[in-house]
Amino acid sequence: MRLGKVMVVFGTRPEAIKMAPVIKELKKVADIETVVVVSAQHREMLDQVLQLFGIIPDYDLDLMKEKQDLYSITIGVLAGLKDIMEAEQPDLVLVHGDTTTTFAAALAAFYARIPVGHVEAGLRTRNKYSPYPEEMNRSLTGRLAELHFAPTDVSRENLLAESVASFKIWVTGNTVIDALIETVREGYRFDDSLQDIDLNNRLILVTTHRRENWGDHMRDIYAALLQLVEEFEDVEIVFPVHRNPTVKNLAEEMLGRRPRIHLMEPLEYETFANLMNSSYIVMTDSGGLQEEAPSLGKPVLVLRDTTERPEAIQAGTVQLVGTVQKNVYEAARRLLLDRSHYEKMAHAINPYGDGKAAIRIVEVVKDFLYVRIGAANLN
Repeated sequence: MRLGKVMVVFGTRPEAIKMAPVIKELKKVADIETVVVVSAQHREMLDQVLQLFGIIPDYDLDLMKEKQDLYSITIGVLAGLKDIMEAEQPDLVLVHGDTTTTFAAALAAFYARIPVGHVEAGLRTRNKYSPYPEEMNRSLTGRLAELHFAPTDVSRENLLAESVASFKIWVTGNTVIDALIETVREGYRFDDSLQDIDLNNRLILVTTHRRENWGDHMRDIYAALLQLVEEFEDVEIVFPVHRNPTVKNLAEEMLGRRPRIHLMEPLEYETFANLMNSSYIVMTDSGGLQEEAPSLGKPVLVLRDTTERPEAIQAGTVQLVGTVQKNVYEAARRLLLDRSHYEKMAHAINPYGDGKAAIRIVEVVKDFLYVRIGAANLN
């Protein structure tokens, strides 16, 4: 019996990482036809992950352009998916998380009267400009979705508070843990591009890219990094710098050509995940790293004033430190000096799952398609 056709749409590297386990599980089901569409909202970083996980898109909108903005991405996704959805007629569209591609794809599916499944549903800060535009992207996607795959009970409660019916929500864990378990290996050998890093030192892995941190907030963060390297001779900063010129130019200005600070191009996911496994502390304004690093026993300092992942803070794996130089410096310094504090964060229980989220999601998708077939036969 043919269950139906599922279209999976995403556009960035983090989305690809988190949807790869779902695509893998869907393709195991012979009765489900899986169609993969990428917007390529971020081109190079996306292609690395597609290659790593062996994903060959059926459609590529190839939207990434120089100086692209949120308007052009939204228009490009809507226009591109209109023709694809008309041609493919999927029974369900799966989207992930909180990117502009996610929201625009959900809206395109709604216009085509195709149900939407939202993976990593229910994350909220309740501040529509923090993070921007992600908070509104995921909130609006939630209003359009029929199936809500919440990573945690907290996310489920957020959806219930917004009057989403309980029978439309499933707590699955986060698919990023599935991908991480598949990717990290003990004894991983790094290539020659990372040979300048002394793995015997304590590595602080840093990422920054959030729009709300551009400018003075990032200056404060980078100033704190300089303080840490100057004070601790066994500390090295490893910083894969985002390609956005606003981030890249400031990082090079403040941190470039400094001893034990390694600025580099964004790393392939396999290398990055294993480097995270070799790090001592992770400092980031990313969302996904708040889930991944604790799975590897790495304390995370979140360089933001709000987080949509309060579970990690409650569990003790993550500390929200903001962007003020003094606060960033002191939080990292304490982890470097206070071993008991470090161990407490490193060994806290990760609330984001057991690596079987994709299996749970696909089981729900199968049940949903069975019901649709039954309803169609009755008509």
